[in-house]
Amino acid sequence: MDRLTNLSLAEGFWDDHQKAQKMMRERASAEETLKEFGQVDTEARDLLELLELAVSEGDQGVVGDVAQQLPSLEHQVRSLELKRMLTKDDDTDAIVTINPGAGGTEAQDWAEILLRMYLRWCERRGYKTELLSKQPGDEAGIKDATFVARGPNAYGYLRAENGVHRLIRISPFDANKRRHTSFAGVSVVPDLDDDLTEGEIEIRDEDLEVSTMRAGGAGGQHVNRTESAVRIKHIPTGFAVRCEAERSQHQNRETAMRMLRGLLFEKARREQEEAFEEAFLGDRADIAFGSQVRTYTLQPYTMVKDERTDHKVSNADAVLDGDLDEFIETYLLMNADKQQRRKKAGDAQGHQED
Repeated sequence: MDRLTNLSLAEGFWDDHQKAQKMMRERASAEETLKEFGQVDTEARDLLELLELAVSEGDQGVVGDVAQQLPSLEHQVRSLELKRMLTKDDDTDAIVTINPGAGGTEAQDWAEILLRMYLRWCERRGYKTELLSKQPGDEAGIKDATFVARGPNAYGYLRAENGVHRLIRISPFDANKRRHTSFAGVSVVPDLDDDLTEGEIEIRDEDLEVSTMRAGGAGGQHVNRTESAVRIKHIPTGFAVRCEAERSQHQNRETAMRMLRGLLFEKARREQEEAFEEAFLGDRADIAFGSQVRTYTLQPYTMVKDERTDHKVSNADAVLDGDLDEFIETYLLMNADKQQRRKKAGDAQGHQED
């Protein structure tokens, strides 16, 4: 903490604005973690003293009061434990893209429900969001949408949502009120600058196919009059990104390139994990790209189940209103356990080679 403070006071600190901003964000994150740890430590000590006093005096009422406060303290400790599990790479903003699967209006409506769910989750956590692109559906919903979530460890938390999400419900678009199953894909990648991927992610100009178009949607005089929207396709991987949020083509291209860098970074990370799983653990099903991660059942009963962790919640309405913390936390805890298994397997392999 002192190191970050001293660096921020050094002469010429703001000469490199991007680097300075990154450092200040790291400092703010460290300050927040220290503050939370201090609060938890103080609360735990106070409760312990109160409990010891209640036991010595035989006051069961106070013991009950202490017991009622323990779940809140446990939640705070769990939150700090989760932060400890996150890596330096996790502390970046997140770019979230939602695409409906096959199914026309049903799937497009489901994609828009997911978009609202994630925006509500970001609002609950105090994250700022910026909509980069949104194409409305033919009758309802959306054909696709991309937004940036800005806040501490946004990518670290939201990457738990990567994959295919399934909805089972009575269709509001079916006159016969039949039950339908809809799918939508969620892609979460880090919002990376050039300096963060230098030497890791190489993007050659000859591998890019860039096209421009008029921005869609409602807006002022500028919208639909100039070709400010940018679409970039990365030919080797087939990844395609689109941005229309900014007023200038240059700004949209910069944002689209950040989206592409994030996609390539995420692809490399997953391939590395998959190769390790295949070599040491023989378990690849739950990390396959595009695997189904969660099922939201609204009919004939209500249940949201994470297919990776088996975590279930019966209050589907709350989940669709952005109450995702339990799912994200359970996934991160499971992932941390897998990382420990990978580390042990790697250490064992290293000893064998020695």
